[in-house]
Amino acid sequence: MEMRTANFKSEFRTREEETGEKIIAGYFIVYNQQTELWHNFFEEIASGACTKSLNLNDVRALYNHDSNFVLGRKSAGTLMLKEDSYGVYGEIKINPNDSEAVNIYERVKRGDIDGCSFGFYSEYEHEEYIKLTDDISKCIIKEADVREVSVCPFPAYPQTQISARKQDFERRQDFEKRKNELKERLRNG
Repeated sequence: MEMRTANFKSEFRTREEETGEKIIAGYFIVYNQQTELWHNFFEEIASGACTKSLNLNDVRALYNHDSNFVLGRKSAGTLMLKEDSYGVYGEIKINPNDSEAVNIYERVKRGDIDGCSFGFYSEYEHEEYIKLTDDISKCIIKEADVREVSVCPFPAYPQTQISARKQDFERRQDFEKRKNELKERLRNG
């Protein structure tokens, strides 16, 4: 399994619902933005690359890719993942009886942890390699078999964002809707 980490440039805040439920939320995967995996080699996740696996897989939310440290799970209803034109947004409901999970929530709340990551499988037939220059190449992942998303301290994708406020997600959804409506009006004159 390949793992990609993401650095969140926006503030990484936590949210506590009126019910007392603690939530960590944000974008675990961003589409159509490249990142340098190593010197002169870039990668980009294509729009919709995760659609199939998000519908089929029982994705887990982990801490730092550690399968012994499960924060949430799609089938348990403690991890919600939703895809939009920007990428894959997720919300993890933290178990208040799990002291390790609460500790991670508190580290995120304090700003000590501000990254996320995802683990996936990709097959050669779902990748496109582009030679940008003689010594610089880029791979575009067209289909990613996502198995896990992780909250982690050392991210690599600087474009991914995570926050603990659902309002951020709703604002993005509203922006996308307004943008599409404007495009439609411009097309119809």
